[in-house]
Amino acid sequence: MSEMSEIAPKGPHWSTKGLFVIAVGVIIVLARSFLMPLVLAFLLSLTFSPVRRWCERRRVPDGVSAAVIVIGLLAVCGAAIGGLSGPLQNYAENAPSIMRDVEVKLRGISDLVNQVSEASDKVEELADAGDQTPQLKVDTGPGLLTQAAITVPYVIAQLLLTLVMLFFLIASGDMFYEKIVAVNPTFRDKRRAIGIVYDIERKISRYFLTITTINAGLGLAVGLAFWVLGMPNPVLFGAMAFALNFIPFLGAIAGVLISFAIGIVTFDTVGAAVVPALVYFSLTSIEAQFVTPFAVGRSLKLNPVAVFVAVAFWGWAWSAVGMFIAVPILIVVRAFSEKVEGLNGLGIFLSGRGDDITEPSPTA
Repeated sequence: MSEMSEIAPKGPHWSTKGLFVIAVGVIIVLARSFLMPLVLAFLLSLTFSPVRRWCERRRVPDGVSAAVIVIGLLAVCGAAIGGLSGPLQNYAENAPSIMRDVEVKLRGISDLVNQVSEASDKVEELADAGDQTPQLKVDTGPGLLTQAAITVPYVIAQLLLTLVMLFFLIASGDMFYEKIVAVNPTFRDKRRAIGIVYDIERKISRYFLTITTINAGLGLAVGLAFWVLGMPNPVLFGAMAFALNFIPFLGAIAGVLISFAIGIVTFDTVGAAVVPALVYFSLTSIEAQFVTPFAVGRSLKLNPVAVFVAVAFWGWAWSAVGMFIAVPILIVVRAFSEKVEGLNGLGIFLSGRGDDITEPSPTA
C-alpha cells in the first residue's frame, strides 16, 4: 500500500480538470447576458482605479468619483451615438443597393470571372429545364433596420447595467482589496494576493490607456486620409477604425473590407476603389507592426497564437463584446500566472517571443 500511495497522482485527475474547463465554457456561453456586463464593468473598474485613487488622495469621496466617471462615459457614448447615427442609418437603409453595386462592379474585374458567371447561369438554366417543380420564394428574414430595432433595446439595457455595476465597483473603493487581505490567513498570502491585484490593475489600466490613445491616433489618421481621398463620411470611418482596432486581427480585416465596399460604390472604377482599402490596410499595418509593439512594452506583449484563439473563442461566445475583452482577460490571466507558483508555464506560453517569466519569489 505504501508503494501505491507513493506513485498515486497528486491533485485532481486530468479528466476532472477537463470536465471543469468544459463546465466553465458552458457557463460562459449560457450566462453571457449576466456575465458580459459584470466582466466588462470589472475590467473598466480596474482601468479607472488609478483615477479613483488619485481623486481619493485629494479627499474626493469615492461615490463622487464614481458618479463623474460613469456620467462621463455615458456622455461620450451618447455623443458618439448621436453624431454617428445619421450616417449609420443611411448606410443601413442603402445596404441592399450597396451590395448590388459591389457585386455588379466586381463582375468586371477579369474575363475569367465573367466566364465563370456565364457558365454558372447556363448550369442553372439546364437545371431549371430538367426540374419542373415549383420554386419556393426564400424569406430572407427581417431587414437591417428591423434587426437594429430589435437589438438596440437589448444593447442599451446591457450598457446601462454595465454602467450601474461600474458605479458600485468604483464607489466601493478599496473594499474588495480589504476583503482579499482579510480572507488570506498568513502575512505571506496577504502580501501575494494584494500584489497580484495591484499588478493586474496596473497592467489593465496601462493597456486600455495605451490602446485607446493609439486607436484614437489611428482613427484620426484614417479620417484625414479618407477625407483627402474623397470618401464619404470620413468622420464615420475614423470612428470605425477607432472601434474596430480594439479587436485584434479581425478588426483590421473588417475595416479593409468595409472600406473597399464603400469605395466600390463611391468611385467609378475598381482600381480607384482599392486605394482606400490599401490606405486603411497600410495604416493599420504600421500601427500593428511598429506603434503598438513599441508602446505597450514587454510586460503586455502576448503570444499571437493565444491572442487569436482567445479572440475566436470569446467572439463565438460573446460576439463583439467578447472580442473586445479577449486581450484584457489574457492580460489578467498572465499577470495572475506570474505571481502564482505552479502556473508559471501558462504565463510563459501566454507571453510574447523572448519574454520569459521568472519564477515567483516566495515573498511575492
